[in-house]
Amino acid sequence: MSDAVRVVIVDDHPLFVSGVRAEIEPDLDVVGTANGVDEAVEVIARERPEVVLLDVHMPGGGGRAVIEGALSAGCDSAFLAVSVSDEPRDVIEVIQAGARGYVTKTIDPAELVDAVRRIRDGDAVFSPRLAGFVLDAFRGDGAEADPDLGRLTPREREVLRLIARGFAYKECARRLDISPKTVEHHVSSVLRKLQLSSRHELSRWAADRRLI
Repeated sequence: MSDAVRVVIVDDHPLFVSGVRAEIEPDLDVVGTANGVDEAVEVIARERPEVVLLDVHMPGGGGRAVIEGALSAGCDSAFLAVSVSDEPRDVIEVIQAGARGYVTKTIDPAELVDAVRRIRDGDAVFSPRLAGFVLDAFRGDGAEADPDLGRLTPREREVLRLIARGFAYKECARRLDISPKTVEHHVSSVLRKLQLSSRHELSRWAADRRLI
């Protein structure tokens, strides 16, 4: 377990905490749990986990309050929101607070373990259908004035982000629950609208705009 990611689980439903802990503990090092905001900040400050699995809706300010409290305490943990909600406002709020990812509680345990490791390694992880919400949040940080990005549909922005991060067409198709042929069609449309000629140029374009 010495090379496992150190994790703290924060959720105001003890049964959920117990269930997640049981599922991920064979692969990850759960160093603490908390059921409320104040307790969470205290545990995170004490244990200094690499990744915090964080519920969004809790009494006392929810996930945003936990992130803000932990950051104020000087913690450098990465935060992954795990929520039943897929509302755009919830996604945007917690990402703007400092979370590195957002997945729903329907996520498979193996995928959750993988998400934690990717978050620890500096990646950003989102449930596929939430990718468009995240891109919209970035638009609020300056991309809103980008006329090129404004030409893309929400689905094209989802495909853009996945392709720019290096996913193959088949993987994009699986994550977005569409066919590889549809992904190919969207990529062609994105390249045409952005006047780019290759996936390499697309990745560089997205990176310049902090979309990946």
